[in-house]
Amino acid sequence: SLESAETYHIQIATPNFENAQQIVKDSTLTQTRFSTDLEVKSYQWRVRGENSGYVTKYSIQDFTIED
Repeated sequence: SLESAETYHIQIATPNFENAQQIVKDSTLTQTRFSTDLEVKSYQWRVRGENSGYVTKYSIQDFTIED
C-alpha cells in the first residue's frame, strides 16, 4: 500500500510494455490485492498509486506463468 493513494492503476502486458503484443489487463483498483487468470507465458506488470491530485511513477516487474 502507498500512503495517500486512493486507487491503484494496474496494467499487464505480454511479453513487456516496450514490445507489447497485448495488454491483457488494464484496471483501476481500490485495494492492494488483485487476482486474474493468465495463460502460460511471460508478462510484465506495472502499477502506480493515484489520488485526486497526484499519480506516482509506475513500479514495473517481469514475471512468467509456467505449466
